[in-house]
Order: sequence, then structure tokens, then C-alpha cells
Amino acid sequence: MADFNKVLETGDYHNGVVNTVVEIPQGSFLKIEWDRGRACFRLDRVEPAIFAKPVNYGFIPQTLDEDGDELDTLVVCAEPIPTGVWLEAKIIGIMNFEDGGEADHKVVVVPTDDRNTGDSINSLEDLGERWKQQITEHFTHYKDLKKPGTTTVLGWGDAEAAKAIVAESISRYQSQ
Repeated sequence: MADFNKVLETGDYHNGVVNTVVEIPQGSFLKIEWDRGRACFRLDRVEPAIFAKPVNYGFIPQTLDEDGDELDTLVVCAEPIPTGVWLEAKIIGIMNFEDGGEADHKVVVVPTDDRNTGDSINSLEDLGERWKQQITEHFTHYKDLKKPGTTTVLGWGDAEAAKAIVAESISRYQSQ
């Protein structure tokens, strides 16, 4: 397996496109993480099935968020995307999130070529309020059985807010 941080660029985030690598497919309750030091995926833990991921979960190469990990993505797609698949994705927004007191942003993206939707998803508003409620509910409670109250969704931002976080995360990666 290739080291995604060496073989993939971040993408053209100024124009709203990033490369993202899927760690956890939608519907999975396996907490799979990219191990930067070993350049491979590892199973961190098995979550209770009731906390299966409601959306594909990944990361943007050559970024570091404030928590010390690559910047996370929530990849909205009608189908689960397997672990290790990378795709070009359109930035549509951001979920501002805190985990254990640390900022842990989630950039919301969709595939750049989604013929199933006719490329009709361009903002968080296109997903609807109910989608944001479901994602908020998941991320607010997915650690409740082990560490209750340690995660907080702080709100949502548009694509421009997401691009600013991507830029900060690239800068943090380059200065390490």
C-alpha cells in the first residue's frame, strides 16, 4: 500500500476540490484509522453496532488538524466506499466538532463526478436539515458508552469556511 501523504496532493482546495482517502465505509462500525507513522490502515477498535457510521469517513492527505491527525472528511455518497479508496471530492461545507476538548473538524464533501445525483449536491443546504440533525446526533453520542459527554458538534459552516480550515491544516502539515 502506498503512503497517501506521499503519493497524493491535498488537491485544488482553492477551487473547492480535495483528494480524500476513505478510512471507514458508510454503515461500518469498525473504527479504522490511517497510521501515518506506518503508512497503513489499522483497526483501532470495534464500536457498538448502533454507532455505525452514517456516512463514509476519510481524510485529506498532507493536512494536519488541531488534534494532530489528518483533516477528516465526511464523504456523502449513496454507496459505501471501501477503505483505502481515494477520490477527488467537492467541498460543500464543514462540521465544527470537538472531541475530548480538541478541535476535530469534519470537511463535508461529495464525489466530483456523481452521475447518480447529477452533481446536484453543492452545499449543505442541498442535503437538508434532517441530514445535519442525523450527523449531529451520531457525532454527539457515538462515544457515549465509553466516554460520555466528550464529543460536541459546535455547528456547521459553508464551503468557504471549510476551505479556510483546509488551508490552516496544510500549513500545519508543512510546518511539522
